[in-house]
Amino acid sequence: MTKNPQAQALGPEQRRAAWERFGKEHFDVVVVGGGVVGAGIALDAATRGLSVALVEARDLASGTSSRSSKMFHGGLRYLEQLEFGLVREALHERELALSTLAPHLVKPLRFLYPLTHRVWERPYVAAGLVLYDTMGGAKSVPGQHHLSRHAALRLAPGLRRDSLIGGVTYYDTVVDDARHTMTVARTAAHYGAVIRTSTQVVGFLREADRVVGVKIRDSEDGRTGEVRAHVVVNATGVWTDEVQALSHTRGRFHVRASKGVHIVVPRDRIVSDAAIILRTPTSVLFVIPWDAHWIIGTTDTDWNLDLAHPAATKADIDYLLDRVNQVLVTPLTHDDIDGVYAGLRPLLAGESDQTSKLSREHAVARVAPGLVDIAGGKYTTYRVMAYDAMDEAAQDIPARVSPSITAKVPLLGADGYYALINQTVQLAEAYGVHPYRIKHLLNRYGSLIDEVLTMAEGKPELLHPITDAPSYLQVEAVYAAAAEGALHLDDILARRTRISIEYSHRGTHCAQQVAELVAPILDWDEREIEREVQTYLARVDAEVRSQTQPDDASADALRIAAPEPRPEILEPVPSEG
Repeated sequence: MTKNPQAQALGPEQRRAAWERFGKEHFDVVVVGGGVVGAGIALDAATRGLSVALVEARDLASGTSSRSSKMFHGGLRYLEQLEFGLVREALHERELALSTLAPHLVKPLRFLYPLTHRVWERPYVAAGLVLYDTMGGAKSVPGQHHLSRHAALRLAPGLRRDSLIGGVTYYDTVVDDARHTMTVARTAAHYGAVIRTSTQVVGFLREADRVVGVKIRDSEDGRTGEVRAHVVVNATGVWTDEVQALSHTRGRFHVRASKGVHIVVPRDRIVSDAAIILRTPTSVLFVIPWDAHWIIGTTDTDWNLDLAHPAATKADIDYLLDRVNQVLVTPLTHDDIDGVYAGLRPLLAGESDQTSKLSREHAVARVAPGLVDIAGGKYTTYRVMAYDAMDEAAQDIPARVSPSITAKVPLLGADGYYALINQTVQLAEAYGVHPYRIKHLLNRYGSLIDEVLTMAEGKPELLHPITDAPSYLQVEAVYAAAAEGALHLDDILARRTRISIEYSHRGTHCAQQVAELVAPILDWDEREIEREVQTYLARVDAEVRSQTQPDDASADALRIAAPEPRPEILEPVPSEG
């Protein structure tokens, strides 16, 4: 196992070196897919002492792993479905993330569950939460607490008085999913994994009946190459079937895409000191604080169109507004929405949808010698999925494979985080920025904060906010390109920051400024700066227009008409998991 401080950066230099290594080295494992599961597998394998390569067609977390409900949640709602094992597993993983693996990224969050039925509902919910707390839901966070109607409305004055008869509070968590996924990938690189984005798998290498690697294509310039390994792990989420088809082997399961849409509204539109969970006829609705905003979601509908760019429709947005407005004193309107995003859940389906229910649990299968598929699951249980996949892949690796140790491996930025929180004032004085900025940075980078702020040495202007997105400093955009693997404007505005959903202009007002900030690092000339800005503006325009359409087909047609930032991407695209 190589612990390489320089390799933890995912900048242009490391990207060039990765291509060279792909052509020369034979790896133990090649992971296909740069979502949280793929990144988790790379980390699991690297910390077992294996040589690992990870390739991703687009960007880290460019699919499902940047478009979740932003929670490491314990799966409370699965108790009703008697999925006790799933809940216990999720709570264990949530506790690990909160206490050990990523305390700088995963934060406790108090939820209010409004009660609407007299007599039976309070004891019913209480019984479920007792089980939840007993399974691990109340280790480093408080357990359930029961409230009268008056007390519940004091906690959440934005709720209508007639929308509840009382309430119960419990705790879950909130996390920036895209940042967490990127940090898992960087931690894998820190332990020796070779991570390369904009690298699309276009075929498999075979010797007799065995898969011995992958054929790759650079999504930026169209170069082709190969990566050889003892075993390939397909962790591409909703692209599982497409990548599986490239291998010309029969898969053991199929994946169905379910679309989940969220809207983002300013924090002052809903007055509440807690997140809110609401029952709907078919599922639940979350209202989650997100810095100066609320995230409201989600929907759950089949999606059979473009997997790379799921589109939210007016019907999706109207559904969310209608549901949440049933309980709000001051109803929300379309004008209140600053951001909208749509993601696809990779749900497991059997050979026949009539005989196999779609599942949120994960499955692992060795579909051929040298090829393992993993799909399904939840964001929270990515680490479990990763070690299950590697346990299955181990039989194709000639050397003895050590057991998984990722339960003991904090992500980059976790070590020293708590001490730095106590040094916020001193750090603010040392770097000349406000203490609240330091806290913001610590909750994004943890103990890597010095690495970020050092990039502003001799360039004090980088410590100023991005002009039209003042939640972020200019140095954060620079660091995203230099160390976090961002190759395009979209990577920075949609995933390294969340400007694309946090400001009503969706990032269009600061696109030029950010492009000029990162141009020296990414070696863009004036023509490339213009291309990046225009491509981003076209993407936002297509998304905004698609969100006025009545149905999936018309929304999809508008969205896929926008140009791709990666000029050499091929369709269908195997991408992140």
